[in-house]
Amino acid sequence: MPPRTHPRPAATVAVLTALNFLNYIDRYVLFAVQPLIQQEPGFQRSDFYYGLLTTAFFCCYMVAAPIVGYFADRGPRRRLVIGGAILWSLATLLTAVTWGYWGLFVRHAIVGIGEASFVAVAPGYIADLFAEGKRGRQLAIFYTAFAIGPAAGYVIGGLLGHRYGWRAPFYVAAAPGLLLALLMLLLPEPERGATDTLGQTPERASLLGLGRNGAYLTATLGMAMYTFAIGGLSVWMPTFLARTRGISLENANLLLGIMLLFGVAATLAGGQVADRLLQRTSAAYYLVSAVALVLAAPLMAVAILSHGTVMLVAMGAAIFMIFFNTGPLNAAVVDSVSARIRVSAIAINLFAIHVLGDVPSAPLIGYISDRAHSLQTGFLCTIAAVAIAAAILFYGARYAPPLGASEGQQVGAAR
Repeated sequence: MPPRTHPRPAATVAVLTALNFLNYIDRYVLFAVQPLIQQEPGFQRSDFYYGLLTTAFFCCYMVAAPIVGYFADRGPRRRLVIGGAILWSLATLLTAVTWGYWGLFVRHAIVGIGEASFVAVAPGYIADLFAEGKRGRQLAIFYTAFAIGPAAGYVIGGLLGHRYGWRAPFYVAAAPGLLLALLMLLLPEPERGATDTLGQTPERASLLGLGRNGAYLTATLGMAMYTFAIGGLSVWMPTFLARTRGISLENANLLLGIMLLFGVAATLAGGQVADRLLQRTSAAYYLVSAVALVLAAPLMAVAILSHGTVMLVAMGAAIFMIFFNTGPLNAAVVDSVSARIRVSAIAINLFAIHVLGDVPSAPLIGYISDRAHSLQTGFLCTIAAVAIAAAILFYGARYAPPLGASEGQQVGAAR
């Protein structure tokens, strides 16, 4: 029996991607204006304290995600998506009445709760719109926001923050987020598990089984190491370029915005390549991600340690390879479990990748920077994290859930 279809799959992916775009704008605007905030009376703290803002965000994010997952696997998911978008959009407006470091700390923590309600649900929502062999490219579309959103956040923060003060950029994402949340009311929720073709096993269909699910565990651990690197670099890169490479903060943010466009192309390309390779090997999502990260590690080293044109070329190439794995790696997580527990499994994945990833990485880099008086030294740990991620994913390829020949043929025919 062919999978049941949803009446508006493309429109649903478009709205979810737009919400994800605003989600990342709101998160990355802070990094773009961070040096401006640090100069203002009431906000003057060391790099370590500003690394803790990201830790506060993700601690709340991680605690909220499993709670959201529990309810999403047992009831309607659309209301959680809408509620999360409304909460983080309203919390963004709190910036207008934030006049001290600890007020900013609380505001950032509230945003983390709102975003968790959206991010934990959306990947499984998309998985119920498309069969396994098409999820890599569809999740790649959704996660283009992972590149476009930060790029816009850096550019908007750099331009508006310089001209109108650091609070101005935070208002950009608030109203659109509320409007898109309301637009979700017009789109029906997909039937849970409607497009799944892989069978349910104890490892794939129960939360207790996740501890024996090699595909899920290796994808999650690999993603955690990748998240450690990308999270820490994202927080500190504008400051690094301004402080150690002599680029003005406005130009540094503009440069990063342009550079992250390479990430958009890479995300879309990675999803396409992995879905095509999936017709030949069920380990495609793991192998594509691992190879991309192996190539990224030396490019990151060159970008961090060099100057001028060499730095720019290496940075662009590193960003391309880092983002190439985004669609395949998220598809690997989604496919490693059945629809019955998918949101809860994604929520646990989010908890793990952040508690092992960008929760410690931002303050760790800030701590090393404070002690060594060098962000460049702090960045070196991110190269090791990317190399470890690649090794884990190469190992995880052996656990990839097998796609039957008939299913693979159906996927190819559907194209």
